[in-house]
Amino acid sequence: MIGFYDYTIVTTFLSLFSSMLGIFLTSQSNYKYAILCLALSGFCDMLDGKIARTKKNRSDEQKSFGIQLDSLCDIVCFGVFPAYFAYRNGMDRIFGIVILLFYVMNGVIRLAYYNVMEEKRQKETTENRKFYSGLPITSISIALPIFYLIGSQLEHKFYVLLIHICMTVVGTLFVVDFKVKKPNNAQLAVIVIVVALVVLSMLKLI
Repeated sequence: MIGFYDYTIVTTFLSLFSSMLGIFLTSQSNYKYAILCLALSGFCDMLDGKIARTKKNRSDEQKSFGIQLDSLCDIVCFGVFPAYFAYRNGMDRIFGIVILLFYVMNGVIRLAYYNVMEEKRQKETTENRKFYSGLPITSISIALPIFYLIGSQLEHKFYVLLIHICMTVVGTLFVVDFKVKKPNNAQLAVIVIVVALVVLSMLKLI
């Protein structure tokens, strides 16, 4: 079997499976649980890098495989899935479709650029990354649930407008060259709690 397999890639596949389930749920107009799947994918992606760093004896090929695998899954989880969700939630006219094409294209560009720069960085230093260039593609797993929750309290036309704004702004920030500080564990915990509260509120569990 081709590939490199160990425990470090488990969460990457869990993220992929969650988003695939989210796509299926979106196709059935089960949007609340689709958003839950997106949030779960974001949570898994948050963990996979930390888990990978616990394995100290990875070869260069294993590290490179992990980087490529993560990005290929990310374009499904945080590129195609959110775009399809937005399409089913009102971005199905020409203007909206153009925005979604722009969003996915920028996501691919961002991930390809990240792969090139990350491999270069790992050859030059063993230090953990402290900053990102541009907005990480996984940010959509935070932004879209929040916009969906806010929009669900509004008239449909305003909700659709919010989705357009969300996909346009987030997609643009993928490729804008500005520094984003990588969150520490405490900040990540706050993000997880906020998104969890948003999702629970959306599902009316709190």
